[in-house]
Amino acid sequence: MVFVSKPSLEQLNTPRISSMVDHLGIKFTAIGNDFLEATMPVDHRTIQPFGLLHGGANVALAETLGSVAASLTLDLNQQICVGLEINANHLKSVREGVVKGIAKPVHLGKSTQVWEIKIYNNADQLCCISRITMAILDKK
Repeated sequence: MVFVSKPSLEQLNTPRISSMVDHLGIKFTAIGNDFLEATMPVDHRTIQPFGLLHGGANVALAETLGSVAASLTLDLNQQICVGLEINANHLKSVREGVVKGIAKPVHLGKSTQVWEIKIYNNADQLCCISRITMAILDKK
């Protein structure tokens, strides 16, 4: 297991109230030994003017998953993680339903982590792939 702790889904979802994560309707739905999963609705909060899922909403879902997953690998009394870089390739447009993102580690180093986040539509088709690099910092 890559996570130092494995919180319940309720614990993961509760602190997100009154944040962008809450505003976008992102909900954590599964946590495994080496992955974290969340969903986000495709609705008035997450679409762009042409009725398609906004690329920035995809990136917000990816950043949320990567950042939370990275933080779960740390002793937060000793270290924190912050984003260094994120990229996303939008592969398939989505007009409705819910998208599901799954974050898995690519590299878990002492000073950096890299996470890959794949986002799927309702038909389980890959619609976005993202990678986030996190810096691991000691608390002062």
